[in-house]
Amino acid sequence: MSPPTPRTDPLTLEVVDLIATVVARYHEEYDEAAARHSLTGAQARLLALLSREPLPMRRIARKLKCEPSNVTGIVDRLAARGLVERRPDPDDRRIKLAAATDAGRETARLLREELDFAREPLAGLTLEQRAMLRDLLRRVVGEET
Repeated sequence: MSPPTPRTDPLTLEVVDLIATVVARYHEEYDEAAARHSLTGAQARLLALLSREPLPMRRIARKLKCEPSNVTGIVDRLAARGLVERRPDPDDRRIKLAAATDAGRETARLLREELDFAREPLAGLTLEQRAMLRDLLRRVVGEET
């Protein structure tokens, strides 16, 4: 087993800077796409999350790394636009789930299609390279399979 890599070695610092650049560009493009749909970036991210599955507010807050009260406000604004609805959890009727409506899922789909930043550079990688990048990123975020 090799010794741990110091956090200040030049390669690690360069990788961290590159990741930060990718994240900043992604958020910039995501916020621009959201604005075209009269959404904030936070609203668009929550809508994308709910387009996959209905979730309770506390779980949304954990996933978005924010306070449940912030989630309530975002859900309220999306619900007022008909993009999200609240419904009882079928497993525990005391819990309310936030769920994307058909209009919300369509808006989330349109947002995904408008994001070219990551898709275009990734298209220049082979399938094997994209799989390797995915696997490395999963390992970095602790989702090894």
